[in-house]
Amino acid sequence: MIPKPAQYLLRFDDLCPTIPLKGWERFCPIIEEFGVRPILAVVPENHDPGLDRAPADPEFWEKMRKLEASGATIAVHGYRHLCDSKGRSLLRIHRWSEFAGVKYETQREWIRAGFRLLREKGLHPRLWVGPRHGFDRNTIRALTTLGVHYISDGFARVPFRRYGITWIPQQLWGPVVKKRGLWTICIHPCAAGVSESERLRGFLEHYADQFTSFDRVMKELPAKPLGIRERIYARIVLGRVQRRNRRRKTFAQ
Repeated sequence: MIPKPAQYLLRFDDLCPTIPLKGWERFCPIIEEFGVRPILAVVPENHDPGLDRAPADPEFWEKMRKLEASGATIAVHGYRHLCDSKGRSLLRIHRWSEFAGVKYETQREWIRAGFRLLREKGLHPRLWVGPRHGFDRNTIRALTTLGVHYISDGFARVPFRRYGITWIPQQLWGPVVKKRGLWTICIHPCAAGVSESERLRGFLEHYADQFTSFDRVMKELPAKPLGIRERIYARIVLGRVQRRNRRRKTFAQ
């Protein structure tokens, strides 16, 4: 059953101690003001120079623990966020990936290490998010053998089961009004400016009561294999995202 009116999940990606505090702290008051319980996708051991943009925040992990205690859900966001593999991802949105194409044993060790590192920081990660939507069947296999039951990705309008794991779709990169379905809005605080935070605030002023949480989604929208109509819908939307991404790359060249 596709929920109506629409429901929204908020997800913040690329969180690690060395992202600029100014960007992330634009969103923290908004989370508190509107009582949003977001998914926080945390990089366990960042080696990506693109996320090494500020001195390490000594209070970062305590901030994550406090947000989790107030209702946020922690996700493991890859391992080191180094996307240097050209393997073919299941979603095929980006050419480069951290996980897709890497041998199974290595992927399993990276996933195991990522969850362990966050747990050592006092967090309780409950799902996995692949950098750049990059993962393959070996990733899914490694996740399931390690007891990880959820990923945040895919382009359907409801959570669904595929390859033995539950997918919570993530289809938006900014607030968009929708009539029905579950929609995850993904924001990268490292790259977001004042306009993005104000856009989110304005959206919440009108639709805060339609924002949900990971726990509510799991309780209220039990995942099942997608029916034929929703599979077609998800395939069409994925195709649009792929074409848009190719156009951007062509323009950048």
